Amino acid sequence: MRYSTEHKQETRDRIVRTASRDLRRHGHKGVGIADLMGKLDLTHGGFYKHFDSKEALLAEAVAKAFDETESQLMEAVSRARPGTELRMLIEYYLSLEHCANSGEGCPMAALASEISRLPRAVRAEIDKAIKRRVKRVARFLPGGTEKERERNCMALLSGLIGTVSVARAVVDPEIRRAILAASKDFYIKSFCN
Repeated sequence: MRYSTEHKQETRDRIVRTASRDLRRHGHKGVGIADLMGKLDLTHGGFYKHFDSKEALLAEAVAKAFDETESQLMEAVSRARPGTELRMLIEYYLSLEHCANSGEGCPMAALASEISRLPRAVRAEIDKAIKRRVKRVARFLPGGTEKERERNCMALLSGLIGTVSVARAVVDPEIRRAILAASKDFYIKSFCN
């Protein structure tokens, strides 16, 4: 049976979307080809009609994760009153909801501890995505020059990512809330005033 080009693209998109969420929920070792394809009612062999390797899928899944997160961040920013965009971004990123939903959240926070062990092609996608995020978010940060705003943005984003990673690691929900609240307060005072 021959499928249309549109059907093949829709299937590929479903695979990437599901792998992206699985990657953020379970890490790169949690994305098994057989399990992934079975979850989508597709055959294991059919995977290779769409991708040359698991590494190729992971690279696309990471790019998809960053695209989704970028959309979420910019949606949050679009709801902010002029001049409060950075505050809104910080509040969104350090929210309990974002912290609780690793499968739909930022891939950096979900994968921070294992990124250095990912294949080079996947890390190259992460590099590109981080550069794009810094460019998009830096405009909201204080600084006399673009370079200074980008530098401040890298520090802020690293702190936000670390905060969510630590908050997700703790079992006690009160400690999780305290970590998020303390960091939110710190970053808002440091960057928004």
